[in-house]
Amino acid sequence: MTCHYADRAQRGPEVAVQLSREDSDGTRDWWSARVHMPTRRLRYQFEVVAADGTHTWFSERGFERAASRHHIGYFHYPYNQPADRFVLPSWLPGTTFYEIFPERFNNGDPTNDPPGTEPWGGRPKPRSFFGGDLAGIRQKLGHLTALGVGGLWLTPVFSAPTNHKYDPSDYYTVDPAFGTNEHLKALVAECHAGGIRVVLDGVFNHSGSEWFAFRDVREKGEASPYKTWFFDIKSFPVDLRRVNYETFADRLPNHPKLNTADPGCAAYFLGVGEHWIREADTDGWRLDVANEVDHRFWRAFRERVKAAKPDAYIVGEIWHDGAQWLEGDEFDSVMHYPWRDAALRFLSGDLAPSAFASATVGLRHAYQLAANPGLMHILGSHDTARVRTEIGGSAARAAQAAALLLTAGGVPLVYQGDEIGMEGGEEPDSRRCMIWDEARWDRRILHTYRALVRARRERPWLAWGSFEDAVVDDDRGLYAYRRAESGPLAVLYGEGLGQLWVAVNVGERRSEVAIPLGNRAPRAVVDLLSGEGVGVEHGAARLTLAPGDAVVLV
Repeated sequence: MTCHYADRAQRGPEVAVQLSREDSDGTRDWWSARVHMPTRRLRYQFEVVAADGTHTWFSERGFERAASRHHIGYFHYPYNQPADRFVLPSWLPGTTFYEIFPERFNNGDPTNDPPGTEPWGGRPKPRSFFGGDLAGIRQKLGHLTALGVGGLWLTPVFSAPTNHKYDPSDYYTVDPAFGTNEHLKALVAECHAGGIRVVLDGVFNHSGSEWFAFRDVREKGEASPYKTWFFDIKSFPVDLRRVNYETFADRLPNHPKLNTADPGCAAYFLGVGEHWIREADTDGWRLDVANEVDHRFWRAFRERVKAAKPDAYIVGEIWHDGAQWLEGDEFDSVMHYPWRDAALRFLSGDLAPSAFASATVGLRHAYQLAANPGLMHILGSHDTARVRTEIGGSAARAAQAAALLLTAGGVPLVYQGDEIGMEGGEEPDSRRCMIWDEARWDRRILHTYRALVRARRERPWLAWGSFEDAVVDDDRGLYAYRRAESGPLAVLYGEGLGQLWVAVNVGERRSEVAIPLGNRAPRAVVDLLSGEGVGVEHGAARLTLAPGDAVVLV
């Protein structure tokens, strides 16, 4: 396949460049080439040569027997405007994020415990409080430093009556059970001193029922100046029992849905977004229920936040295809739940290695390539059952999951406790208190996380580098792939010599495997997880994998 291209404003001769097949999912192939056009504008079409020698041309008009003339029918890249490029914060490659649910991480100050606080470690119920707070996070920052994480996502910390704080009553005040605004500033400053960025959780799809604007509507009814800040109030007075107004999810009375298309409402929340960046020097926002807020608001939100801190990281909670939010004018990233789904199905035996390989190829090409290094890859969160529980409680499978996560592209997210092998079903069980008794930690899982988070810091190209399947064996349940400091995004980040191989055995028996190491095969490789050398013969690493094993070779 050949790409023929030229300056779209000129009739002169075209340049021809051969494309190489980059990926295939068995149904679709992805081809790529690098083109150079100093004038920033481009017209192009493709020449396809079939196995029988037949030539076909592909352009905006589809497949044709003859090439298009001049610019008619060509694909066009009208002008490469710098302002339109998808640009990610430069600090993301090499960064691993850690999610903290503050109420369940650590109780550092019992004097601010809310009434009815239960002993640490009890079985959580929907309305349980255990006393976790910002002081507790500061006391345990050494754990995050030892793990090697470079980013911290805090679920909501602002004043709210519930334990999860997704029903804010005051967006400008830290919940008293967590501490004070000054405590938040001190936590951010201490994190920064240790090389950790801090992202807050923004709840802008809905408020809490105790928020001042909704209280005003409840008290004044149709006379309230804030009535247009909320969606579809069906009648007055507002009734929390009848729920005669739109809410998040299915008629949750304490989650009235916000109307961010209202100028006053939008101005208020744009102010919140900017305030905490400037006031506490936070490093971005994870945006709750981001897919139910209007795009115009998110575009304005990005402009406001990036004006305050150009390298702030904006992540949307999207559980499905997030392409429409990743055009460069709204979010830097979305939470990659589709990748999570494929990984858990693979490790649970619901996807064969070939099906997993096919699924992940499609996911790597779901968005524009420039967005991929920022995609937040996850195995779980406070909203899901824990990864270890999802895959049957196996410590070996949980370690394999960590290996897949921490060698994937984008930005990995570790949910508090996954690194020590905690279990938990669907919420509220997934929100158990963090275990601090080290005798109860799963050391194999913890070692896997520590080793690979460190490896990722040392190899920031894992965020954007190329991905190539090396072994796909459905009969034996073997899957191996190669990551390399190369590929289409090298034009942005710079090509290098780094490479790494990952292999997992999800089958039921011990198997010998030969992993082809490619054209630049090293003479020897070492498994980062065991520290043991692996023999290389005829350009392949040869080793035996037991069921549940994972290796990461360098």
